[in-house]
Amino acid sequence: METFDHRTFPLARLVGPRRSVVVLLLGLVLSAAVLILAPGPTESTDASVNLPDNAESAIARDRLADLPGGQDAPAIVVVSNGGERIDRTQLAALGRLSQDLGSSFDSEVAGPVPSQDGTVALLTVPLPGGVGTDENSERIEDLRADVREALPDGLTAEVTGAPAVQADLGAVFEGADFRLLAATAIVVALLLIVTYRSPWLWLVPLIVIGLGDRVAAKVVEAISGLTDIPIDGSTTGITSVLVFGAGTNYALLLIARYREELRRHEDRREAMRQAVGAAAPAILSSSGTVVIGLLALLLADAPFVSRIGLSGAAGIVVAVFFALVVLPTAMTLPGRWLFWPFVPRVGDPDPSERGLWRRVGTTVTRRPVVVTVSGLVILVLMALGTLGLRTGLGQDEQFLDTPESITAQKTLSSAFPAGSSAPTSIVTTPQRAEQVARAAGDVPDVRSAEVGREGDGIAEVSVVLSDEPSSEAALRTVGLLRTAVQDVDPDALVGGQDAEALDEADTAARDRGVIIPVVLAVVLGMLLLLLRSVVAALLLASTTVLSYLSALGVGWLVFDHVLGWSAMDVGTPLLAFVFLVALGVDYNIFLTARAREEMRRTGDATGSIVTALAVTGGVITSAGILLAAVFAVLGVLPLVLLAQLGVLVGFGVLLDTVVVRGLVTPALVAWCGRRFWWPSRLSRPADPAGRRLPHPGHSG
Repeated sequence: METFDHRTFPLARLVGPRRSVVVLLLGLVLSAAVLILAPGPTESTDASVNLPDNAESAIARDRLADLPGGQDAPAIVVVSNGGERIDRTQLAALGRLSQDLGSSFDSEVAGPVPSQDGTVALLTVPLPGGVGTDENSERIEDLRADVREALPDGLTAEVTGAPAVQADLGAVFEGADFRLLAATAIVVALLLIVTYRSPWLWLVPLIVIGLGDRVAAKVVEAISGLTDIPIDGSTTGITSVLVFGAGTNYALLLIARYREELRRHEDRREAMRQAVGAAAPAILSSSGTVVIGLLALLLADAPFVSRIGLSGAAGIVVAVFFALVVLPTAMTLPGRWLFWPFVPRVGDPDPSERGLWRRVGTTVTRRPVVVTVSGLVILVLMALGTLGLRTGLGQDEQFLDTPESITAQKTLSSAFPAGSSAPTSIVTTPQRAEQVARAAGDVPDVRSAEVGREGDGIAEVSVVLSDEPSSEAALRTVGLLRTAVQDVDPDALVGGQDAEALDEADTAARDRGVIIPVVLAVVLGMLLLLLRSVVAALLLASTTVLSYLSALGVGWLVFDHVLGWSAMDVGTPLLAFVFLVALGVDYNIFLTARAREEMRRTGDATGSIVTALAVTGGVITSAGILLAAVFAVLGVLPLVLLAQLGVLVGFGVLLDTVVVRGLVTPALVAWCGRRFWWPSRLSRPADPAGRRLPHPGHSG
């Protein structure tokens, strides 16, 4: 059979007595240059809006900006008296507060407007729109401080409205980089210590990947600054998790192969050259799948999704550079003692020969049909949980911890129509404004529709809904509203917060329909390129997709019945698909790439997959647990989207690692035999001399 010299792989040649030092120094110099010289990011004026420019609500927002005061974003001060009526003295004091706020913020403050039962009063403070996140947060903080200072005794005030919600969303990410980095580093360090059982080995991959994470963050900021693509805390947080998760996975695979080669070679640099040459093709194939899958997100209309794709792809490229260029040189400099107290020596027995995963592989391949069918049935049953899955969270459901702007909306909706804090705006002409207002007023669940500002051939009709902002009922009402007003004015546009939520849901559905087939094609293409087998590529891609659906089904049941969330965020299913399919196929690539290597050496399909599982089982399991734990760290940021993403990807990775890679894939290979590798040369039997025989009927 075939023998291999992995030293011929280009990256393996970077390892050597002098070259290792030079490569490590160049890597550190390049990192320092990026950290010092990279330009800053473009700051988003409203990172919470996730709409394409051609969405109806986005066009309506741009048209309304041309009206007098159209750039203003109203902040609403909700004043209550603990369920009691606000008396005249208190209302008079609120009137003076209104004047003071008008002077402080150089705007005409409306109110106080008491509710019908007199228990709640509103002050509306117009604030200039189109400002950066930091400036908006400062203004809301100043407004809240001014209100608290001048509020009459006995009254309670809360600030809501679009600027306040945006400020509270920004507050979620204050110090997020440090918290996320600290939590991720702790999780990675603990798991590396458990994996290697060495007091210092874990430090090398942690320091290298940690440096890679900081470099990746600067690269993403530089891309943002050079392309004017804004980023926010959620973008950088997800990118950091990707870099740490994927980078540590690649490091684990490389170090495991290095340890294996140290039992065969006396020279540690020779062992590392062999390890890099053997591991790099699988790492490059899997990381290439992730990068291209993330770049496919650039096809998305939703700006947030496309930003995640661009920044995530850049982060993975940086992670691969540090895992395959910097880490090998850093690992070879200290010598074998780095593995103390379990130092691998030449001639040591291979622990995988009698390990847990060899026993698992032997057991699974004895009954491949039973294991395959049982595993697939379990996955299908889990996937049934997707039936009835709902997407689209209300604004009050976006946060794990309820901020002031959301509690203010609840106070407001107890005494006013729920939609008062976020009126829907209709753009029409002055000539048709009254007709449009009447048509809007006839729509069910519309509390009021009044003609507002006019100018330059544009008129605004302000509509207040009975439904909670961004709720499913509000989105349904907006759909009816669009139909009703466009019967009167075909050119009318419906905008506002609820219309934006509806357009975001429609955009997310369109993005899923476009991007999911592209990512599947990428995964299939990379598997075909690496394994040169149509059967293997189709089976591995199918099991990975089924694993995603199973994770989605179980995740939805947990969200709905355990955590009480009414829906998934509109972006969660697509992002989870890309992460799980692109990252999940990594483990099948690592396993089957090693199986292909063994198959070329021995020609035994079942034996090759058992050996591959025995050799890679431990490291892949460690990598899967680590990646799942790293994604779970997203829960340190109190945003439901990130929590849902962390749960889905974390559970999906564990499911893929244990059930798919550990049981189903080996059983499938044993069931298919040589046909698993069809139509490559590996699918053909070998003659006694070790040469592959042609397929029956082959003329060559």
